[in-house]
Amino acid sequence: MTVFAFYLFALVAVVAGLMVVMSRNPVHSVLWLILTFLSASGLFVLIGAEFVAMLLIIVYVGAVAVLFLFVVMMLDIDFNALRGRFVEYAPVGGLFAVILLVLLGVGIAAWHEAPGAAALHGSPIPEGVQNTAAIGLVLYDKYIYLFQSAALVLLVSMIGAILLTLRHRTDVKRQNVMRQMHRDPAKTLELVDVKPGQGL
Repeated sequence: MTVFAFYLFALVAVVAGLMVVMSRNPVHSVLWLILTFLSASGLFVLIGAEFVAMLLIIVYVGAVAVLFLFVVMMLDIDFNALRGRFVEYAPVGGLFAVILLVLLGVGIAAWHEAPGAAALHGSPIPEGVQNTAAIGLVLYDKYIYLFQSAALVLLVSMIGAILLTLRHRTDVKRQNVMRQMHRDPAKTLELVDVKPGQGL
């Protein structure tokens, strides 16, 4: 049953990955991408990495792919115009595809197994330790400084992206909370004595 599930998930992942590239509709491409992520998470479950499988579903399927889907559906894209330019860029795309295939072929042809690689096969997790606990021990015990450094790098890059894209426009009204809190009602309100039968 495990072998059958492996080949099923692998076949679905490969076919869905091809359909992501070959689909003409971007919405369909995103849906095929979600199916690819789900199949990959199934493969992670088969090798005992349940935590990574749940992260793949929660982060990539639940956030990234859904965000892609919303963006594609909200944008007003002329798909006919995109299909018309496909022929224009087809030779360049074909050239890159041939180069990638040649590189993959060279890598597969030059691949060989190290002498002691067969002895390393199997799960490195000690007995009695769950998968999630083992990942926590690795991240927060063995590689804690590298993990925190990566978090600081991501934080700095996020702040830098915000500062680079922040633009102060003068033609847009902005809320000034402190000015609203300290306003004087006597200066902001004006009582007008409107006589009957007359307008302002």
